[in-house]
Amino acid sequence: MTNSDPVIAACARASDLLEAGAERHEILSCLVAAAETVSGPGAVASVLVIDQDGLLRNGASPNLPGDYLKAIDRLRPDAGVGTCAAAAATGCVVVTASFLSDDKWAELRHLPLALGFAGAWSMPIKSKDGRVLGTFGTYFREAREPSEREVAAVSLLAATAACALETTQG
Repeated sequence: MTNSDPVIAACARASDLLEAGAERHEILSCLVAAAETVSGPGAVASVLVIDQDGLLRNGASPNLPGDYLKAIDRLRPDAGVGTCAAAAATGCVVVTASFLSDDKWAELRHLPLALGFAGAWSMPIKSKDGRVLGTFGTYFREAREPSEREVAAVSLLAATAACALETTQG
C-alpha cells in the first residue's frame, strides 16, 4: 500500500478526526468508505460494535438500508450465526463465500439475498488486550472470498477502528 492508497488516507483521516474529538460514527464511516473502495463496485461495508450488554449494534453502515440494520440489531455474538456474529464470538476472521451454501446463514440469509448480496466476510475489531470490540464486515454482490489485499486493508482499518472504539463514546 502506498501513501496514495485509500486505506492509508482513511486511517490518517480517522486519526485526525479522533484527535479533533469527532463523533465515533463519523470516524467509523470514514473507515467503512475506504473498505468499500478497496473491495470494489457493489461492495458494502459495515462496522458493528459490541454494546455494554454484549450485543452487536450498528457503529457505521452508511450503505445498508435501515430495515436491514433493524433486523440485525442486537444480535448476540454466536459462532454459528452469520459472519459478524461469528467473528465477534470467535475473535477470528469469518468468510461466507456464498450465503446459499453456509449453514451459519440459515435463519438470516433471506436478509442479504433480498439486497442482492451473495457473500460476505467479517474481521473482528480487537482492543490492545485482545478483547473483541466489534466487527468490520463486507458484503459482496457475487459469491467470492476477500482478496489478500482486502484482508490486509481491512486489518489496518480495523486497527484504526479499535482506537476509535476505545477512546470515544457511542
